[in-house]
Amino acid sequence: MRHNKNSRPSKQQSDTRQRFREILSVLSKYEIVKGLTPIKLRLIVEELGPTYVKLGQIMSMRRDMLPAKYCEELAKLRTSVHPMEFEEVRAVIEGEYGTELDKTFSEFDPRALGSASIAQVHAATLRADGSRVAVKVQRPGIRAMMARDIKLMRKLAKLVKMAGGVTNVLDFNAILDEMWFVSQQEMDFLIEAKQAEEFHERNKEILYTASPAVRQELTTSKVLVMEYIDGTQIDDLNTLRELGYDLREIGMKLADSYVKQVIDDAFFHADPHPGNLRIRDGKIVWIDLGMMGRLTPRDQQLFRDAVQAVVENDVSSLKTILLTMGVHTGKVNHAQLYTDIDDMLTKYGSMELSNMDMGVLMEELLSLASKHRITMPKGITILCRGMMTIEDVVCRLSPDINLVQIMGNHLKGDLFKRLSLEEELKENGRALYHSGKKMLHIPAQMSDLLGMTIKGQTKLNLELIGSEEPLAIINKMVNKIIICIITAALLVGSCLICTTDMTPKILGIPALGMLGFFASIVLGGWLMWKILRKK
Repeated sequence: MRHNKNSRPSKQQSDTRQRFREILSVLSKYEIVKGLTPIKLRLIVEELGPTYVKLGQIMSMRRDMLPAKYCEELAKLRTSVHPMEFEEVRAVIEGEYGTELDKTFSEFDPRALGSASIAQVHAATLRADGSRVAVKVQRPGIRAMMARDIKLMRKLAKLVKMAGGVTNVLDFNAILDEMWFVSQQEMDFLIEAKQAEEFHERNKEILYTASPAVRQELTTSKVLVMEYIDGTQIDDLNTLRELGYDLREIGMKLADSYVKQVIDDAFFHADPHPGNLRIRDGKIVWIDLGMMGRLTPRDQQLFRDAVQAVVENDVSSLKTILLTMGVHTGKVNHAQLYTDIDDMLTKYGSMELSNMDMGVLMEELLSLASKHRITMPKGITILCRGMMTIEDVVCRLSPDINLVQIMGNHLKGDLFKRLSLEEELKENGRALYHSGKKMLHIPAQMSDLLGMTIKGQTKLNLELIGSEEPLAIINKMVNKIIICIITAALLVGSCLICTTDMTPKILGIPALGMLGFFASIVLGGWLMWKILRKK
């Protein structure tokens, strides 16, 4: 018998089916259809393997897409995974360079310094000049594996949405799109090399800040070669004290450096946890520059204005900034938004700046925006996670350092630097001129208004704010009453039909009556399910 080659599943299709069964098994194990709690989501991600761990870490930064509790739980995901075999590492490097490993490196430590889901790092020595370097090597096939898993998750998204109450909490398609976009950037080491160069250029004038120098001539999309950093991890407080460092000074310089990255550069480290910070030769060294945040010039200025509004307790300005910065879907309840911002600033208004927590403050603002269906730019949501992380690091070094106060002082200092008496006079003169021109038209406009009022042509537009929700509830109630009436009518009508000799019959009952009973049972059952589900 002759077999058709196309009838046999390919290895790729076989692997995809096997992986699909694995994912289904894990989702079934945690009873996904009964709901998706933050802890359950983290456990599922951990069990699905390193690809999903990385995606979970990325999503822990997106507080505009995931509720805060989910983000906090995903931030606990473990970063280290089982390292690749050295032969795999050798094969990737030699494949990228087109030459043997020994011709590029005189020494290459087979033991990984660190191993993550996308890549792992090895210490090595360059043969050309004897420099000590760190070599970051991408796991072979990681891009195809992630693409396959994302594709499978899209198929499973409908199943996950069936979980009670999850549909209104998570937009799975948007989450998967975001994960794939960020993952693709993380998997291209040429992007990380460019970001490292930009970070170095922006901070080269800061004497206490440094970053690893990238060897561009040896860097490809899958292999990144950079300066080896051997200093002390920033949370190793005992070692830092033994080396004679002042922890408070380190904390102040770390906070100043991060505020500069955000306020002045609009280009900041998105994941500044202790593992990505070293102290070497009296300098703070920022490493792992693969995940960076960036603000547009517009968002940068709006963020500066927002910080100033919080410091000055200016509710109206902060409301305007939120609406300008974000994208709002649907109608915004301006009165309620103003009240919510006022309540939040009132809570912080009684505090000293030194007692404010910048990360928590930003998180509350994002939650408030989400409540009013205002979607913040990606850079702002990533900054929120970065702020919370850096505040935690600074607090370990010196609990009395406050990021809000440092940011406020930085803005005041920057304001005086930018202040130009000549420019201020010109701007105020222009404003006065335009205001004067408008004042000349006021008498004519008042005359027109009075004339229209006398003729009965004046119209008054009113907007009933907050009426949409009660009307929607009434609409749902009326719909349920109508379904209830239809169900009762079907039941009564079917009973009357059963008293006749109408044919055809099913089990001695007129078929039309049987159909009516069946329809009334379905509608009644559906109505009861909707009522009980809400409870």
